[in-house]
Amino acid sequence: MSNDVEAAGRFRIYLGAMAGVGKTCAMLDEGWRRLQRGTDVVIGLVETHGRAHTQELIRDIPVIPQKIVNYQGREFKEMDTAAVLARHPEVVLVDELAHTNVPGSSPHEKRYEDVMDLLEAGIDVIATLNVQHIESIADAVEEMLDVRINERVPDWVVRQADQLELIDSSPQQLRRRMLHGNIYPQQRIQAALDNFFTTQNLTALRELALRYVADEADEDLLSSFVNRRGRKVFETRERYLVGLSLSPETPRVLRRAARMAARSKADLRSLLITPDTDISEHEAREIESLKKLSHDLGVIFLEKHGTKIADIMVETAFEHQITQIVLGASKRSRREELLKGSVVNQVLRKVGRAGIDVHVIGIRDYDPGLTDIDDN
Repeated sequence: MSNDVEAAGRFRIYLGAMAGVGKTCAMLDEGWRRLQRGTDVVIGLVETHGRAHTQELIRDIPVIPQKIVNYQGREFKEMDTAAVLARHPEVVLVDELAHTNVPGSSPHEKRYEDVMDLLEAGIDVIATLNVQHIESIADAVEEMLDVRINERVPDWVVRQADQLELIDSSPQQLRRRMLHGNIYPQQRIQAALDNFFTTQNLTALRELALRYVADEADEDLLSSFVNRRGRKVFETRERYLVGLSLSPETPRVLRRAARMAARSKADLRSLLITPDTDISEHEAREIESLKKLSHDLGVIFLEKHGTKIADIMVETAFEHQITQIVLGASKRSRREELLKGSVVNQVLRKVGRAGIDVHVIGIRDYDPGLTDIDDN
């Protein structure tokens, strides 16, 4: 998008767990209310899927005619982005943000890219999206529900939204809507209820949607507080940070921190601080190994450079609103700690009364001669 923030249009997304929760209806209601207040609103694209109630909600909102495209001997209709740009309304309604455009209908492959063009032109966009189409969630949905998610929207697009509103519905209510023919045609209802629209699947998708919106709201809330209140941690939920080093004990400390965070259902970041000097090939391999272990454990890996370990650790904790810091116990002798200082003690002093707890994991003697267990 353009760097000219003031000229860019505002972006609102109605997010749902599943087809049938009411995203399109909410979008049309919002568009019609704005139209009644005198705003220049048009429909860029609305998918009614033959639902009479959805069709009725279009009411008198002006509709930009869709572009008709012939592809592989078939006729398709797509949003005419060029026509919307030429019309240049104040607000445009765009359904199904994750949709892949039919080749030849747009310069872009994906509908969200057309939306970016509209926003850059200064047009406000109200759009809809199902949670399973968000890139960071799609893989989890595929594994849980054994379905393929082909249509995907990058997380950065969703985070561009000025407003992200969840349209929620219980699994029981969705199944009733399905039975009443309000989502799919009669001939598809029973198959949908027996397969994708099971209570278990709907519950899982709803949980993902609720968590995603809660996490986004949490980040916005923290940013607001941090901007206004400076160096202070707000315990809206637990967030862990584990300090890494290139010692043999570090993988065990990282795994221990991952278990601690998992029990709290908390986010975990790992932080490796290296000096601003060239590193050896051995150290480079060790760093790659820690990156891989972090990734395998679902941990966000951070790497920073400097020599003031405690300062960098604490600054990172405030930056990410960390509530729990996990460190491995120092292997320095008492004399070395007196001469060089203890990182653990320095961190404890620096977090002070900020509301950050510090956990120190005991270091075991490392025996390189131990034999690895062969699971094969």
